[in-house]
Amino acid sequence: MTEPYSPIEEATRKTRPLALVTGASRGIGRAIAVALAEAGYDLFLIARKEAEKLKDTAERCRSLGAVVELRCADISCSKACEDIFAAPDDLLGRLKLLVANAGISKLGLLQDMTPDDWDAMLRTDLSSCFYLSRLAIPRMLHAGGGKLIFISSVWGSRGASCEVAYSAAKGGVNAFTKALAKELAPSNIQVNAIAPGAIDTDMNAWLTEEERAVLEEEIPAGRMGLPEEVAALVCQIAAAPAYLTGNILTLSGGWEI
Repeated sequence: MTEPYSPIEEATRKTRPLALVTGASRGIGRAIAVALAEAGYDLFLIARKEAEKLKDTAERCRSLGAVVELRCADISCSKACEDIFAAPDDLLGRLKLLVANAGISKLGLLQDMTPDDWDAMLRTDLSSCFYLSRLAIPRMLHAGGGKLIFISSVWGSRGASCEVAYSAAKGGVNAFTKALAKELAPSNIQVNAIAPGAIDTDMNAWLTEEERAVLEEEIPAGRMGLPEEVAALVCQIAAAPAYLTGNILTLSGGWEI
């Protein structure tokens, strides 16, 4: 899916920082990609499937001046992540920001979950953060610094009935964030996570109108969040001072309080 660059793009891509964003075909990931393009980043966009939607995201970002690479890859597989980072060094050598956004969820009782369901959840939502980080860190060290941002969830700290595996995976992301931040702070690599509450995306499309109304009544802000609000916080963290590291920033309209 790599496309040739124009001479102008070739010159531009040597000076602009690069952000790698997973789960970029729709929802929060697409909003993050567009916001980073507006903020002056070139982009390496990853999605497991929905190639046409990923192309749509790429075209939107290109219209904002970003040079964009894209791949369809399953980031729950360590080999697939290694293949992503086999891209040329003149591209990934400019990597300044990794946004690990891709994730899956599954509703249901724990006793009805199969071992394969459990493994898929942990690989996609937690292990992928390890797979991607271990590959991104050497490039950031070579470049003199960078930022890792993981998209977690309020359930990572509160836990959710009928979402035990998802809650466990996101709790792992939170612990991973804090520990890795301590490890990388001396190397000028900052590690933070965003823990969204209820965000208005396809992941919550299963809610009936009545269920959605009940949920919104529980949120002090009186509504679900928008993908663009998560994206705005990603950009703020990306631009934040280097002293901001090791945080789990909750974005829930007061739901977490």
